Amino acid sequence: MRTVLISGGGIAGPALAYWLRHHGFGVTVVERGRGLRSGGQAVDVRGVALDVIGRMDLLDPARRVRTHMRGMSVLDPEGREIDRSTEATFSSGRLDSEDIELLREDLVRLVYERTRGDVEYLFGDTVTAIEEDGAGVRVDFARAAPRVFDLVIGADGLHSTVRRLAFGPEERFAHHLGSYLSVFTADNFLGLEDWQVWLRDGDIGFGIMPVRDNTELRVAFGFESAPLARDADALRRVVTERLASLRWEGPRLAEAARRAPDFYCDAMAQIRMDRWSQGRVALLGDAGYCPSPLSGQGTSVALVGAHVLADSLAQAPGDHTAAYARYEERMRDFVTLNQSLATENPGGPAAEESVAHAKDALSLDG
Repeated sequence: MRTVLISGGGIAGPALAYWLRHHGFGVTVVERGRGLRSGGQAVDVRGVALDVIGRMDLLDPARRVRTHMRGMSVLDPEGREIDRSTEATFSSGRLDSEDIELLREDLVRLVYERTRGDVEYLFGDTVTAIEEDGAGVRVDFARAAPRVFDLVIGADGLHSTVRRLAFGPEERFAHHLGSYLSVFTADNFLGLEDWQVWLRDGDIGFGIMPVRDNTELRVAFGFESAPLARDADALRRVVTERLASLRWEGPRLAEAARRAPDFYCDAMAQIRMDRWSQGRVALLGDAGYCPSPLSGQGTSVALVGAHVLADSLAQAPGDHTAAYARYEERMRDFVTLNQSLATENPGGPAAEESVAHAKDALSLDG
């Protein structure tokens, strides 16, 4: 049995683990967090990615935990409604679509539960070194003893450790898109009921949606900025200060950000690489081709990539070089189309026609 180490226990890594086990590989997933990570924004599963979760028998479970929005309001800086829709929201698109919007943590849980029985998970650990020879890849961990695997896959996000170790420093591949996104949970102090609100004030703005039967809010706050240092405390201060400057609900939003245990903030950036493999090491999802949350397609691209990569490895048994080449050949145009959604309409969502084209621009059986 060929053995594969996957770095990253979010969505991409466990999805790949599912498909590799389906094809008979032995799989280990290492995840820096001490368990499944909570918090995060709502994510979309669209187009061909729906076929992927359908083949994983996760379509109905995903539909059961999807968000149920009735619509949205667009507010001016004073909090006055200037537009509303009961047909679509900025986060999910048309409400009558077959696409599914659900919380990231819910999708992570669903994929993990589907794989935990026959995939080894190493939580609270990370890769520290990779050394390849003709027989395999020796991997050193921060906590676990060194081990040798046939293949290593980096599915560890925008700031991928595997990418850095195998391909070089992040700055060679990261392209800053001129803004930052912060996501955090708050009590539903606005009393929203299955209804989103969106507001923009100059170079900052937010979207707020109620979740968990309207008991919580997920706040997605964005602001324009040149690249900032990756310092969690400093980024939280920046976010709270900018939220406090808002004319509508600024102080309460700032206090919620200051107190949130699941506070997240990171640059809106894309990873663009000429190739996603090096020897026995390959990259998946945000680690290799992050489209950024501005595209709305990061989760779907990762799910599709997991299926295609596993299928490519299964179709070329024992020949990882050919498998990785096939993976890149099949995924490259799909990735490019979906990355372009993030830059098509700066400051706003891409056109419905563009999303419709990009989300289905690959056949799983191609």
